[in-house]
Amino acid sequence: MAYDSNNLSALTYANGFTLWHYKTNDAAAVVDTSGYFNNAAGMLRVGDFIFGNFDLDGTPSHGVMVVSSNAGGVVDVSDAVAFGDANAD
Repeated sequence: MAYDSNNLSALTYANGFTLWHYKTNDAAAVVDTSGYFNNAAGMLRVGDFIFGNFDLDGTPSHGVMVVSSNAGGVVDVSDAVAFGDANAD
């Protein structure tokens, strides 16, 4: 799939920092690839955090990425750091 602007939401903004949420059927490894968020280059700033819910139609995973660069319309985010591991009960 590809980036879907309908699935990127600003959660809060302060002091030049925005906390975002993004949900997708794409796997985290696809979303955190350089260029995935290029269509959002006008909104995303270096240092912004993006909480992600990935692979929602498969084996869902969750994590946070940081916008590491945004230059010339090319956005790169860090690899997603996973959280919410499976319950080991």
